[in-house]
Amino acid sequence: MKRRKPVPHEFVLDAIAALSPETRPMFGCLAVYVGDKIVLILRDKPDSTADNGVWLATTKAHHESLRREFPKMRSIQALGKKVTGWQVLPTDEPDFEEVALRACELIVERDPRIGKLRGVKKKSKKKASTRM
Repeated sequence: MKRRKPVPHEFVLDAIAALSPETRPMFGCLAVYVGDKIVLILRDKPDSTADNGVWLATTKAHHESLRREFPKMRSIQALGKKVTGWQVLPTDEPDFEEVALRACELIVERDPRIGKLRGVKKKSKKKASTRM
């Protein structure tokens, strides 16, 4: 049997437990969903630590207001773009747990700045062959 990886930053799931979050593996990390939205990705990779932490699912339109609450928040470096919708609260900051718990409070309060609707997979349209 394949061994399950430990849940990174499990205290985050405890903090939003009242919302019955669902988790799924994604990018070697753990994606966290609440209802129809992905809200977070939890990452703790010992071999590549630059983006370890709690990733917030947000949009560029919300960066400025979120940065007022989370001054150390930044774009994910692994995605190769200077600015991305995904923002990380990095583990290497001394107040990481406190900041991550504040993000959880916002999620529990249903703050519209955190969370993106789940992607809907498009079904391929097969053309019906018309033979006579």
